[in-house]
Amino acid sequence: MKISDRINKVPPYLFFEISKKIKAKEAEGKNILDFGIGDPDIPTPDFILQKLIQESSNPVNHRYPESNGMIELRTTIAKWYKKRFGVNLNPENEVIGLIGGKEGIGHAALAFLDPGDIALIPDPHYPVYSRGTWFAGAECHFMPLKEENKFLPDLEAIPSDILKKAKIMWINYPNNPTGAIAGMDFFNNVIEFGIKHDIAILHDAAYSEITYDGYRAPSIMQIPNSKEIAIEFHSLSKAYNMTGWRVGSAVGNKDLISAITTIKSNLDSGIPQAIQHMAIEALESDDSVISNNIEIYKTRRDRLISALELIGLEIKTPKAGLYLWAKVPHRYDSASFTELLLEKLDIVVTPGNGYGDNGEGYIRLSLTIPDKDIEKAIERLESFKLNI
Repeated sequence: MKISDRINKVPPYLFFEISKKIKAKEAEGKNILDFGIGDPDIPTPDFILQKLIQESSNPVNHRYPESNGMIELRTTIAKWYKKRFGVNLNPENEVIGLIGGKEGIGHAALAFLDPGDIALIPDPHYPVYSRGTWFAGAECHFMPLKEENKFLPDLEAIPSDILKKAKIMWINYPNNPTGAIAGMDFFNNVIEFGIKHDIAILHDAAYSEITYDGYRAPSIMQIPNSKEIAIEFHSLSKAYNMTGWRVGSAVGNKDLISAITTIKSNLDSGIPQAIQHMAIEALESDDSVISNNIEIYKTRRDRLISALELIGLEIKTPKAGLYLWAKVPHRYDSASFTELLLEKLDIVVTPGNGYGDNGEGYIRLSLTIPDKDIEKAIERLESFKLNI
């Protein structure tokens, strides 16, 4: 029996492989401290859960939902964008509900790319950008994100022959995995670049609400002509601790939104309606859930950075996101240092090269781990520092 060539081309999903290693260690009776996946340990707020319980008993919500989301959800998303960013959106044709950001990002490739097309993808990057491209039969051109350029892509370095075949460009700020941020000048340049070369700009803004030290992340939709060429993906996963409920959105250019709707209406049946009501409840709430989360993550960020610096790792304090992007000691590469922490300390981190070649020399640590486990990890790291 022959499996499709696209399956053979795409490597196993990074976090699936990490999960297998964790299970193997736990089967040996080890107490594993997992800084790998960015999955909030803080529970979904009770008032959001109560909305789910209430709506689950309504028979209306027991039937197939619309693939693009209820108009009530899309209207709420538009209102949230107006309140948060001052952006006006038409909920009828400029907003779509997604079964989490990951689903929308994967379907975007099928909506926008044909075999032989090129997607411009940052390196390092969230793996779904490249995997979706390959599933669509298209090719990736990787844009290096270098520390000396503040982990922003150099648009002028993209070869002219690549630009002729490029259909989309992925960007992601606040950035996963580097924690980098981008300002309005960068977004403006990207929009102008996309219009000039007829390249759709796809911005993944999943971490826009997790920011520190007074910083507030902007939206690319704040650029006046962004709707000509761009859409932005968002998610309730990180801001409202709703990773398991799978609810997100994409907003912006109506033709791009329509294309994703066509894919979704043929391949999935949309977000369960009771969960859509959860999302509405979250988005209409005040900012206290988000601000409380930020305080927890900021404390973890500062505590963990201090410990990692004590053992010789170099880290720049991120202003946003849920991750620390740390340089490994000189005598190691990403894989060997990741393996060292797992084998000697039972600590799981993600190797930087799992996000692309330019992630080599770094590891990523998630802040979505309980405080008690962070303290255990710090104890293990400090006891081992002379060996590192």
